[in-house]
Amino acid sequence: MTAVSEAVRFLIIDDHPLFREALHSAVQMAYPDVDTVEARSIGEAMDLLGGHPPFDLALLDLSMPDVHGFDGLLQLRTRHPRLPVVVVSGHEEPRVIAEALSYGAAGFIPKSARKADLAAAIRSVMDGAIYVPENYEPTQPDDGSAGRADMVQRLSTLTPQQLRVLQMLRQGLLNKQIAYELQVGETTVKAHVSEILRKLNVYSRTQAVIEVSKLDSADLFREQPGL
Repeated sequence: MTAVSEAVRFLIIDDHPLFREALHSAVQMAYPDVDTVEARSIGEAMDLLGGHPPFDLALLDLSMPDVHGFDGLLQLRTRHPRLPVVVVSGHEEPRVIAEALSYGAAGFIPKSARKADLAAAIRSVMDGAIYVPENYEPTQPDDGSAGRADMVQRLSTLTPQQLRVLQMLRQGLLNKQIAYELQVGETTVKAHVSEILRKLNVYSRTQAVIEVSKLDSADLFREQPGL
């Protein structure tokens, strides 16, 4: 009797050819009939994710040439929230793992992992689990209230116009669309975005969206008279 193949489609995002090959091999061990597509940058990955058929999983290296830090993960999670993204990285510190998971990664696989462990981790995530290394010991979490209070305080420093721009960023609007809605120039919008990032202490608009999305909607309007 012929076994029914599992038709899955994975996107490998890594700028190193040798590791893309290693990941492809691990993926095939888990899913022999997998359709694997490779991207060498976040920009290339975004183009591929905009096409069809859709992907079932993305395997992402944090150290990509066209992004900084977690920005690649944040972009993927913001624009494709239903796509499971597994971080595969040589940076294996608990702090890095914890931050990747806090931004919505479906798992974290060290690049030092053996091929069999990579394959098992991929299967685990595809089964709906959140994968972390066996030796991972997260720092003791708090209830997050201190972080929320700090972000609410930062939000209170935004002007009414900056808050409107932030709300439009959350809706996925581009600078030119925001400019049209507010009837201002794109240069003005860019200046507002820069000030929003500075005041919220984040380094990208995608990170700003992720951080603000963790708050209750009422927090966005707290201490903002006239809105």
